[in-house]
Amino acid sequence: MNEKERQQDGAQSKRRRRRKRPAQQRRRSPQSRGRKSQRNTPRMRTTDETSAGGLVVSGLAEAVQPDGEVDLSRIYVALIGRLDRRGRLLWSMPKGHVEHGEDRASTAEREVWEETGVHGQVFAELGVIDYWFVSDGVRIHKTVHHHLLRYQDGDLNDEDPEVTEVSWVPVSELIERLAYADERKLARRAHNLLPELARKEFAEGRMTPQ
Repeated sequence: MNEKERQQDGAQSKRRRRRKRPAQQRRRSPQSRGRKSQRNTPRMRTTDETSAGGLVVSGLAEAVQPDGEVDLSRIYVALIGRLDRRGRLLWSMPKGHVEHGEDRASTAEREVWEETGVHGQVFAELGVIDYWFVSDGVRIHKTVHHHLLRYQDGDLNDEDPEVTEVSWVPVSELIERLAYADERKLARRAHNLLPELARKEFAEGRMTPQ
C-alpha cells in the first residue's frame, strides 16, 4: 500500500469512528429512566394512628427487702400472648387504639382490662414506640404510648378473642419473654424504674390488694 492509499484508508476509518448511532439505538441514562418511573408510580396514602397500653404491676411494695434492696423476681407484670401465622405464641404488652374523647392514660387502663381481665391505675410513664406498616394499601404511622399501671383488682382471663393467653410474668424474666425488640427496650427501662417506685410504694404503705 502506497502513501496515498494509506491516507485514503485512514480518512475512511476516521469517518467510520465519527459515525453517530442511529437514533433508535441511543441509550437513555439510568437517571432519566428513574425519573420517569417515579412519575408513573402512584403515591401510597398515609395516615397516623395512636395507641396506648402498658404493664400492670403487682407486688411492688412487697418486693422491698429489709436492707432496702428490691427483689425484681417478686414483682409481676401482666403480658398477653398471640399466635402468629406460623403458630408461634408471641408475648407482648397489652395496648389498643385511643378512642374519641379518651386521654392516653384512660385508654391504657381500658385496654389492659379488656385484654387481661385486671384493672390497673396509671402511675408512671414507661415510654413511646413508633413504627410504620402497610394495611389495605394504606401506609400507617403508629405511635404507642406505654405506661406502668398499679394493680387494683381482677383475675387474669383470655376472653378477648384476639388474645390467646394471659400470664403474670416476674419482672426478672420480662426481657427474655417479650417477642419484640422495641418492647424489650421498654422492659429494660422498667428494670431501672421499678426499684425506686417500689421503695416509694413501700414508704407510703401501699401494699398490693389481695
